[in-house]
Amino acid sequence: MARNVGSRHGAVAALGVAAALALTACGGNLGSSGGSGEAAEFPGGDPITILVGQDPGGSTDLIARALADSASDDLGVPITVENKPGANGALAARELASAAPDGHTLMIFNGSLAYITPLAVSPDEAVDIADYEIVTGISQDDYVLVTAASSGFRTVADLAAAGRPVTYGTTGVGTGSELSQALLFGQSGIPASAVPFDGGSPTLTAVLGGQVDVGSIQLGEAVEQIEAGTLTPLVTFARERPSYLPDTPTAVEAGYDVPVQQSRAVFGPEGTPPEVLDRLRAAFGAAFGTDAYKQFNADNQLTPNEVDGEELRTQWAGSLEDYRRVTEQYGITLGAGQ
Repeated sequence: MARNVGSRHGAVAALGVAAALALTACGGNLGSSGGSGEAAEFPGGDPITILVGQDPGGSTDLIARALADSASDDLGVPITVENKPGANGALAARELASAAPDGHTLMIFNGSLAYITPLAVSPDEAVDIADYEIVTGISQDDYVLVTAASSGFRTVADLAAAGRPVTYGTTGVGTGSELSQALLFGQSGIPASAVPFDGGSPTLTAVLGGQVDVGSIQLGEAVEQIEAGTLTPLVTFARERPSYLPDTPTAVEAGYDVPVQQSRAVFGPEGTPPEVLDRLRAAFGAAFGTDAYKQFNADNQLTPNEVDGEELRTQWAGSLEDYRRVTEQYGITLGAGQ
């Protein structure tokens, strides 16, 4: 899902955008092995490619670049971040599945592809995480329902009193943005229609421009506009109020069964040797512990979820079960008519 680099704090721009510029300057690689004559590290000195199924500058892309720099130093090989947007990350996931299982091709995998997209596509189109190795969990990101400050809406009750159907922008079919709003409007009985966009940046633009009444955006993407007063947060879809928005109610506390989050992890191809996975886990674990990456999480309102593969599988399987239950309970069909 594409993201808006302009909606980042200065620290994020320094960390993420500077990394992207560094990539451009050196042909896309991070790290400096291969020309010093030193012994090759990792399992061999070949570079690592991290696939990102979203456009450059978005949340997933910035996370990949923030992690790649530190992991490259630890592993002693260059790391390339390669954007392969399309189908909410499914195109990149399919490329990963066909890659050699040697640890040199990885992916920052969005949880929505595993536990929301399967509710919106046919079984043969759905991605099965059983077909991959999980290196490590990374973090979770909350969604917030926002409207343009000029809209006059301040609460969900205001939407209910609008006297007309509400239009809501989504970041794509089978995303947490679509699911969170479909559930909220389905449970509240507010007549509403979805308007899908290709990622967070165009969704945010549509909300600000009044093309749609509201949109569910990842919290880190909406921060700057909320601070500037151009966006009004109506409700968050976190289980508890995020520390950044202590005065904005959650949908859960308002009585709606809508706890929707985005989660991310590092995946590798099925069959990657255990010793290679262990070495990669150690490198990413070291990256998680750096002050720069901790600050990156704080600046983007990301909650660390640095769990092992088995725990992540349990989390994501539980999310798929929960989301399937609530969509069936409230008669929600994701992507219908889009």
